[in-house]
Amino acid sequence: MEFAKNVLSDNVRVLKSQVSKTAYQGVAIAISSIILATLGVSLYQTGAISLDSVVKAQSDNYGLWVLDCIPFVFGFWGQYSSSIIAYQAGAMIFDQTHELRAHAESMEKQANYSATHDIATDLPNRALFYDRVEQAILSANNQNKLLSILLVEFANFKEVYDTLGRNSSDLILKQIATRLQSVVLGNDSVARIDGNIFSVLVPATENENAGVMLAKNVQVALESPFKVERLSLSIHVNIGIVNFPEHGEDVDTLVQKAGVALFMAGKSHEGYSVYTSSFDDHSPRRLTLMSELRQALEREELQIYYQPKVCIKTGRLYGAEALVRWNHPKHGFVPPDEFIPMAERTRMIKHLTLWALKQTFRQCAEWHRQGLDLTISVNLSARDLHDPELPDIVAGLAAASGIQPSWMMLEITESSIMTDPQRSLEIIQRLHDMGYKLSIDDFGTGYSSLAYLKKMPLTELKIDKSFVSDVLKSENDAVIVKATINLAHNLGLQVVAEGVENQQVMVLLDSYACDLAQGYFLSKPIALENFNEWMRSDSAKFIHPKSN
Repeated sequence: MEFAKNVLSDNVRVLKSQVSKTAYQGVAIAISSIILATLGVSLYQTGAISLDSVVKAQSDNYGLWVLDCIPFVFGFWGQYSSSIIAYQAGAMIFDQTHELRAHAESMEKQANYSATHDIATDLPNRALFYDRVEQAILSANNQNKLLSILLVEFANFKEVYDTLGRNSSDLILKQIATRLQSVVLGNDSVARIDGNIFSVLVPATENENAGVMLAKNVQVALESPFKVERLSLSIHVNIGIVNFPEHGEDVDTLVQKAGVALFMAGKSHEGYSVYTSSFDDHSPRRLTLMSELRQALEREELQIYYQPKVCIKTGRLYGAEALVRWNHPKHGFVPPDEFIPMAERTRMIKHLTLWALKQTFRQCAEWHRQGLDLTISVNLSARDLHDPELPDIVAGLAAASGIQPSWMMLEITESSIMTDPQRSLEIIQRLHDMGYKLSIDDFGTGYSSLAYLKKMPLTELKIDKSFVSDVLKSENDAVIVKATINLAHNLGLQVVAEGVENQQVMVLLDSYACDLAQGYFLSKPIALENFNEWMRSDSAKFIHPKSN
């Protein structure tokens, strides 16, 4: 307070000296004016200017008396006004300086906060999280305890972002942050360390299963739909878990291995995975495959395999499903479950779909030129259904290959529609108007089957193999399969049962009036040459379910 008074007094003194100088100049001008007025009156009264005439003018003219007082009045008033103005100006300058200093301090605090926190979620960022992990490691060492780190990945974030935009995506991220904070215990730390990856620190614990227990709680907390823009969205999360000191003794090693566990969690049925040393071979392989997939397309390392679809009632070949396979020159056969999800997370899926459509259209046209009336199915991904250029691309490929749209069956999954139903349905309707048949794949495993089934111009419904494979053992699966067949027929759709592996399932499906079958009992997916040979052999002629 004393410092502020001193600063204000100094400001007033400086400003007052400047104002006083102007006041003195004004007084000097006023006195000069009085002298000139007195001389003028003296000349007017006596006709000459002398000391006597000046004294006479001052003694006889009362107006000059009043004029003589004005400089003293102005001088006093100027000094008083200058003091007031100088004090007010000084106070104003001090206030503004204080505000600027406070604003600068606020900006500095905000900059420091932004350097350690995520703007969208207000959670600690990677730098602060790493610092907290380092402190937790020291504490765990001192207390001879464990700690766990969880990486929680918002797996379908890219789809949500591409569909709804940044603002809506940020709203979902904030909701995720809130739910994560509500799950963790008081000493646990939640952070956002990447665009779609959150981290959770479980410090100083004695329970080696604390990470797994928390992962399950996180899954439950994030299971309920998220509300944004009047939409109800489900998110998919993968969780990678590491423990200190078992999996590493420094923060960089722990987070790196948690990332490996996170990748493996995407393949597990549980949705979470605890790091083990056996995972190390997968991470470099994954990075290699991601960079080599485009080259594989250019080098023709990919192949189209065909799996037959057979009419159950007659045993005749109806068509085939085209499936992409990758025979890597170094790693050998790469499962589609490994490289297709990888392509879907990048722009490579568009190139992969384009290549698959081109190859399949060309082969379908060739079969029809040979007189084989086959319907060939090709899978479309979620990204394909969000691409407004897809119908035009398909039209160009069809014209180049010479196929008729009615020869092709485009397969889509329920989950691929749910991210942006309106856009997906528009693309589907355009393809239908062009004459293409449409099939809903993996029916029963999506989110809202019945709600969108009636809106889509479908030709076919495929029952997922998870229901068909156990239809003889599980009464529930048998009820689901039979009910699905009846539902599809009531909607005017033909039904394909996937995963048919023996004659008994074929007989049962025939009794349910299922239309088509696909599975290893008929044939596994095979290369083009083998498929052509299969069609020429007796294998394609003993399929009827009532055969012995």
